[in-house]
Amino acid sequence: MEPSTFNAKRAAGHLVGLLLLTFVAILLHGYHPYAEDAEIYLPGVLKILNPALFPANAQFFGEHAGHTLYPNLVAASVRVTHLPLPWVAFLWHFVAIFLLLAGSWRLASALFEDERARWAAVCLMAALLTLPIAGTALYIADQYLNPRNLAAFAAIFAVAEVLLRKYVRAVLWLIFAAVVHPLMASFAIAFCALLFVLRRYQPRMLGFAALLPFGLTLDPPPAAYHEVALRQPYFYIQHWEWYEWLGVIGPALLFWWLARFARRRKNENLELVARAMVPFILAGLAGALILGIPARFEALARLEPLRCLALTYMVLIVIGGGLLGQYVLQAKAWRWLVLFLPLGAGMFFAQRQLFPASAQVEWPWAKPRNQWAQAFVWIRDNTPVDALFALDPRHMELPGEDENGFRARAERSMLADLVKDKGACSMFPPLSVPWLEQIEDQKNWKQLGKKDFERLQQKYGISWVVVEQPGLPDLQCPYENSAVRVCRVD
Repeated sequence: MEPSTFNAKRAAGHLVGLLLLTFVAILLHGYHPYAEDAEIYLPGVLKILNPALFPANAQFFGEHAGHTLYPNLVAASVRVTHLPLPWVAFLWHFVAIFLLLAGSWRLASALFEDERARWAAVCLMAALLTLPIAGTALYIADQYLNPRNLAAFAAIFAVAEVLLRKYVRAVLWLIFAAVVHPLMASFAIAFCALLFVLRRYQPRMLGFAALLPFGLTLDPPPAAYHEVALRQPYFYIQHWEWYEWLGVIGPALLFWWLARFARRRKNENLELVARAMVPFILAGLAGALILGIPARFEALARLEPLRCLALTYMVLIVIGGGLLGQYVLQAKAWRWLVLFLPLGAGMFFAQRQLFPASAQVEWPWAKPRNQWAQAFVWIRDNTPVDALFALDPRHMELPGEDENGFRARAERSMLADLVKDKGACSMFPPLSVPWLEQIEDQKNWKQLGKKDFERLQQKYGISWVVVEQPGLPDLQCPYENSAVRVCRVD
């Protein structure tokens, strides 16, 4: 099924529509450039732009940075445009969301002839960007710039181009995905290969879908890695809740039904995608069971075979939206409003619960509303570049902190934490040794006093601490607000 013949006026209308939907999607789902995994990815960009930053503990984000061209791409954008990094990050985020919606349109064009079906697919994608993906700890797209968002739109475009038999374009999209996020790209590569084989050979047995790249190394991890593994329950499917299992089984059943539905209606591309997706999901499930249950494969579970569900959910949203547009919504405006207004309101409400102490959209020109973020900005502007900080290892999980990354926003080194540095160690087991040592030295953080901070200073060289109010009376604190105090360790 080919997209409609090119028409300049129609193409301009599509472009305007996609731009408006991108803007609405960002307002709906929010933008938090220093939150969550930005704490892993953004310092890699900052380190390229200013090598003097992060003289201590850079390995906790440097390993991720060294396995992708993402930080180089963003840093190069800063240098070429001469724009501040916050502006570049926002523009890249806008482009990533726009291209995800454009890719959804392209995929819907390969699956549906009805233009209303295509727009419904794109609208549903825009409404569900922050939909959680089963038990994988992923969203369709995050509320900040990161490599997964870039790999997501590339994967959708690649699938569309395979369906449209534009194989060179598909390969180019897959190459882009691979250089920004190799792991997520591997699932897109496997699925596109499966589509190609199914179309060309139409095999009856689909076991070859299990050729997904599950293994990296069988070398035993350090003993400290077990402490990391215990804190990453989403790696191990046996620790998932029952409703998270439904997030795996449900899509497999839906695609099985969709293949039969598409065959009856002679929609070849829809049938092909649905037929391919069933073994794709089951292969991911088999990989998760094989790697997640036996203890000897504990370190390999970090490959998270069920991250294949990210592509699964995106394709399912496009198909679901297309079918709704074609068979339910049609040309009835009230039906579109009845579906998308409550859905959008629900997603907006969910995001406000996740980041209640921050603005819904943290525009690059605006000062942060969050008290922790304000303290981190003060640190960035008023402390030495080589300063090493200690904070509550769980500070990103504290009420009111809103998962603000310290390194990303304050641009200073800190001792290992129990949130994002734990995630880095889970992917790169050798990091678990220094991580566990630093975590043990910060144990019982809320009971630590001046002598404990002096001990950390002697061992690691910390010179500053960030403590919650009311703080400690025997520390000199040049900055404080209603949430935290920033104090020297003399």
